[in-house]
Amino acid sequence: MAIAKMKHLRLIGLSQEQDRMLEQLQNAGCVQIILPQVSEADEDWASLLSRKDSALAQVDSEMVSLRNALDALHRYAPVKEGMFPDRPEVSRRELFSPEMRQSALSAAEQINHQVSLIAQSVSEENRLSALRAGYLPWVDLDLPLECQSTDHTELTLGVLQLSAKDSMEQVHAALQQAAPLSELIAVSRDRDQQYVLLICHREDYPAALEVLKTRSFSQIRFKGVTGTAAENIRTVDAQIEQQRRTRQGAEETIRGLSSTRERLRLVTDLETQYQQRESDREQLLCTQSTFLLEGWFPARDEALLLAVLGQFVCAYEMEEPAKEDYAKVPVKLENGPLTSPLNMVTEMYSLPKYGSLDPNPLMAPFFVLFYGIMMADMGYGLMMVLGGLFLKKKKAKGTMAHMSGLLLLCGISTFIFGALTGGFFGDFIPQIAKIINPNTTLTALPHLFTAQDDTIMILIGSLILGFIQCITGNAINVYKKCRDGDPLSAVFDEVAWWVLYACVAGFLFGGKTVGMVMLIVGLVMLFIGQLRASGSVFGALGGMIGAIYNGVSGIFSDVLSYSRLMALMLSGAIIASVFNTLGAVPGNVVVFIIISMFGNILNFALNVLGCYVHDLRLQVLEFFGRFYEDGGKPFRPLSINTKYVDIIKEEY
Repeated sequence: MAIAKMKHLRLIGLSQEQDRMLEQLQNAGCVQIILPQVSEADEDWASLLSRKDSALAQVDSEMVSLRNALDALHRYAPVKEGMFPDRPEVSRRELFSPEMRQSALSAAEQINHQVSLIAQSVSEENRLSALRAGYLPWVDLDLPLECQSTDHTELTLGVLQLSAKDSMEQVHAALQQAAPLSELIAVSRDRDQQYVLLICHREDYPAALEVLKTRSFSQIRFKGVTGTAAENIRTVDAQIEQQRRTRQGAEETIRGLSSTRERLRLVTDLETQYQQRESDREQLLCTQSTFLLEGWFPARDEALLLAVLGQFVCAYEMEEPAKEDYAKVPVKLENGPLTSPLNMVTEMYSLPKYGSLDPNPLMAPFFVLFYGIMMADMGYGLMMVLGGLFLKKKKAKGTMAHMSGLLLLCGISTFIFGALTGGFFGDFIPQIAKIINPNTTLTALPHLFTAQDDTIMILIGSLILGFIQCITGNAINVYKKCRDGDPLSAVFDEVAWWVLYACVAGFLFGGKTVGMVMLIVGLVMLFIGQLRASGSVFGALGGMIGAIYNGVSGIFSDVLSYSRLMALMLSGAIIASVFNTLGAVPGNVVVFIIISMFGNILNFALNVLGCYVHDLRLQVLEFFGRFYEDGGKPFRPLSINTKYVDIIKEEY
């Protein structure tokens, strides 16, 4: 239960075996390939090695095609699936089947072609709809739209912008005065515009236009259009209907291809493997006939890696990283079933630096214990356990897999503390018993203590637990410093504080003399620690004063943070009790159950997240700050990762 020990791999292989080696390394899933570190100053290496092009662009294109096809099926041929659909199991041979791949890519091409037809149809329908909207104001005009003049007259379609003070009568009057041989016919009107037809003798046409321009007159011409507006609208409507039929046909074709959904999903997972492989291929440096590969692998997988490399003609070396290279080493956490769920917490914060300590085994007991204290209800604990078992049954992966384990552990802890406090959805059972039998003697479940009656005791216990975790963090730091060859720093910077903390107990239980001796010893140790750091007496005195102030105020503020354990236990119990009391007011069992369950579900939803956040805060701020070294980079080996299917485990 620690950070996996990693080793560095450097390998030179034959180019003709490159594809097969990458395939076997992916099956093994134990090597993270990195770009080889070659000195640019070494001209021999620089001239010899180069990075070759990969097929990553083609694979990316195929992946886009597959995903677009799946999106189209989801849109036009949806199927009902739960939040955690069952994933079919396939062998590696089935996953990497060339025939299946070609079939799926062909189906994706067909689906995407139909999607393209739908998009074109929608675009054309929008164009036709806009054209129809342009004809609509002239639908009542029984005049061919191409007709613009006769031998002696001009016919002009246009739009007037009439203000509130203007009217058609006023426009007519002004027009008759300036151009007597003209007529303005109102065709239609909307909220802002008046659509008109101007018929004017050719000699009066310029004067008529001048009058209309004062009313913001705009001419409208339908280029290349023949027939009346009504005739053109009927033609456009027929074209729109044809586009809709085209779209419906394309949608039916897509629905007819819904049987390819599982095939598309399988090959999407296949393309994901090719993406990883081609991406890692770009990390290789090559010559005409060889390639150079570098990477990291867990030391425990060395035998597996040797079995893979034994199939190829290659030269390789494996070595442990030097301490100065720890910053480059990827981190893999190796934990058992009781501590691996805490990976979710660690990864949310930051992975530990390689060469430091894995915090999960150290944090797990406190995290689970504190969560149970804050939730402290048997009913809520059962709900969390059932949720964890459900996720386990659905074979959740990744973060959800960690969540399932965390729900189980924290659910058990919540149930235990619920039993200690006598809480089952608050006071649900006593309340319902009172409704059924007002004379019942069941006023509370058996309990050791309760949040409402023993608040001070729970507060004191929370602070004690907080102090224990803080001291544990300091103890871990002492171990780290001793392990790293700096025991004096551990003694004078950390153990000195333990002596100072112990002097309080010395004053209380051992008398003034014992307490004073321990206080002096602690101060001397602290002074020596500051003297080692500053190198001067005055600097040590100043540093000691600052260290005492920061240390005392820091431990008080850190320990007081753990009062949230009591606060959340109390608030959760009171909210549940309030809803139970409200439900009991009508005196009806059915009404009580409805109101109580609604309130408890709401209380559970708020607390299951709230307790997680507060518990996470205690670990990250109060605990991690005492020993944790973050900044680790996750170990991401070339491996088979699938989204839609599970790979049947085979003997390698």
